[in-house]
Amino acid sequence: MPNYNPTPYQLDLRQWPGVVTSELPGPKSRELHKRACENIRGLSGQVRLFPVVFEKGFGCALQDVDGNNYIDFSSGIYVTTLGHCHPKVSEAVANAARTLMNAHDFTTPLKVKLLEKMMEVLPGDLKGIQLYDSGTTAVEAGLRTCRAATGKCEFISCFRDFHGKTGHAVSLANTNKLYGPTRSPGFYMVPRPDTYRPWWTRADGSLDTEKYLEFYDSFITNGTAGQVAAFVLEPIQGWGGSIMPPDDFFPKLSKFCKDRGILLFADEVLTGWGRTGKYLCMERWDVVPDVVTLGKGFGNGFPVTAMVVREEYADAVDKISASTSYGGNPMACAAALASIEVIEEEGLLEHALELEGVFRGKMADWTTKYNIVGDTRVKGCLMGVELVKDKKTKEPFDEAGKMVYQSAFRKGLAWIPAGHILRMSPPIIMPNEVAEKAMDIIEEAIAETEKTLGYA
Repeated sequence: MPNYNPTPYQLDLRQWPGVVTSELPGPKSRELHKRACENIRGLSGQVRLFPVVFEKGFGCALQDVDGNNYIDFSSGIYVTTLGHCHPKVSEAVANAARTLMNAHDFTTPLKVKLLEKMMEVLPGDLKGIQLYDSGTTAVEAGLRTCRAATGKCEFISCFRDFHGKTGHAVSLANTNKLYGPTRSPGFYMVPRPDTYRPWWTRADGSLDTEKYLEFYDSFITNGTAGQVAAFVLEPIQGWGGSIMPPDDFFPKLSKFCKDRGILLFADEVLTGWGRTGKYLCMERWDVVPDVVTLGKGFGNGFPVTAMVVREEYADAVDKISASTSYGGNPMACAAALASIEVIEEEGLLEHALELEGVFRGKMADWTTKYNIVGDTRVKGCLMGVELVKDKKTKEPFDEAGKMVYQSAFRKGLAWIPAGHILRMSPPIIMPNEVAEKAMDIIEEAIAETEKTLGYA
């Protein structure tokens, strides 16, 4: 693999970040956002907390309409993994748009190249592929495939996982506060291991994975109709706050599912395609899922997603009317293919792991240095910092989370809020020096917030 070259992505840290208006958001941002709100509804929490209007992006940099410069620590909420407007990806999409924009699900040369390239980089015997245009559509297709492959109709998912915003995808998530009581029959939820907030522990206080599996076994026996088609999980929770399982969880869960004839469905829309230093996050634990969904960074911002199954279940995809109007169109295939080529040509999986070391080193003393930092976690370029009012009770500190988010944004860091958990997902092309600067901004915001709230 080639060595990573930071030169094309390096920023002049005297100008990035750089705030030129007297306050943020600036006057043009405020005026444009006000006009937009006359017509649009349903804005995300991050926009409501900081209604800036972005105009340009390149690499790991963003610029708003007022000329303020930001370091991007969000990747468009886990999407632009290779940074904004990567020239190879942008040119590939433009060339496809000039040649052929859509041909339903007919084969095109670009589609063949993408499928064959995916076979080169995906682990194990993942073989049956279908392409889509949104993560939730891929998840819905995965659920239908699981039912067709097993003849069973029930699903188990986990509290605080997130899988999309359509009917059955919503039923997989504990989202009543967001969408109302919408879970469909046959969809069940169980706790998943969280090393910072474990439900079951050993005598020494450490998380006991076996206790979780024992609960799952009892729940399946006593709480379901015995028709569980799949166990559906995010490898690492995104919306839930970058919650990372203990390293023994997925290897043990894989065996648990196999022993019971249950498919293991990994929703890698957020975690996949380089985000954690591997094409699939599940590779971090040497586990190949039976079904996997891809999205977000798969096309580096272009709406292209995928559902992939192991070879033994590939025939089931033919049974579910899997094709879509937009999935796998030439522009989408061009974006996804170019993204794989960029990852390979620039050595970005290795660099994502190098950045993990940078982030881990920066956060190493935060839990001892700051009274409001309860936990830090990182895999590749996916991070979380949990803020608490008291380290013994671990009471969530939502007010601190909001203040840290807004403080860092005012300093020129564009990122993601999640209540009391700070979420970070920088592009994997980010130079180490820029990553260090971004982490310094976050630490400054934490220190200022702690002092303002009287916790210093």
